[in-house]
Amino acid sequence: MKYKIKHSTTYQYADFVSLCQNHARLTPKTIRGQICHSSRIEITPPSSYIQQFTDYFDNTVTVFEITQQHNMLTVTMVSEVELLVSSNDNLTKVDMPWTKARDLLNKPTTHELLKASEFVMPSQHTPIDEMVKAYALVSFKPGVSLISACKDLMARIFHEFLYDPGFTTISTPLSVVFAQKKGVCQDFAHFALACLRSMGLAGRYVSGYIETLPPEGEEKLEGADATHAWFAVFVPNFGWVDFDPTNNVLPKEQHITLAFGRDFSDVTPLKGVVFGGGNQLLGVAVDMIRLD
Repeated sequence: MKYKIKHSTTYQYADFVSLCQNHARLTPKTIRGQICHSSRIEITPPSSYIQQFTDYFDNTVTVFEITQQHNMLTVTMVSEVELLVSSNDNLTKVDMPWTKARDLLNKPTTHELLKASEFVMPSQHTPIDEMVKAYALVSFKPGVSLISACKDLMARIFHEFLYDPGFTTISTPLSVVFAQKKGVCQDFAHFALACLRSMGLAGRYVSGYIETLPPEGEEKLEGADATHAWFAVFVPNFGWVDFDPTNNVLPKEQHITLAFGRDFSDVTPLKGVVFGGGNQLLGVAVDMIRLD
């Protein structure tokens, strides 16, 4: 499956901005099961400086600066991505008891385990407490395999939490999300990660896109696709396996990976500093167009 992806972000400012400096993590990754064939960024007004680097988590970061006065900023990334045969099809061959995975991560003996063990620690958006651990223990019972436990955790979040776009912001504490049992995709990913890490397992936050399909007989609306977030668990001797608790699925042909890190703060699609501007209005539109 091949996709053309167009991700446009627009900031409208109440007053003029004299200078802005930004980091964009908008280049899709080339990883197992996914190839980014091309990507280009379009910035209006034109940038006076632009450069790319690879961050600690191997995400591509585009750095740009605009020195001319402006009251609107538009950043558009256009990419072509190919999704290969899902790497999740043969998970039963690499699965193991979750306690074995925990023990291997607790005393890493390989470089791969050592790198993965960094994702066992709590982070800014994934604090661990006894209530989170108690919730996780319902899925992570003795003798249960790692993949089965993660599937169960994913399904419980899907069925027990309400998707409510108006309830949270990125600054809403995870404790509030847990207490009220509602939020959005990034909240569900953060909560799942807190659960995994409370069990001594390695989990990472994944940002990307999900294709939305219109009701039968209706045309797809432009800009109707969405940025999305899910989580991945590290399976020793295999690698990372993705889980989408918002939709209760293992991501396959409708999920495109942009970046990953410990939590949202490591993968923010677009962030920066502006001088001036006053109040701002943000608009985001995503299109995923099937090429095959």
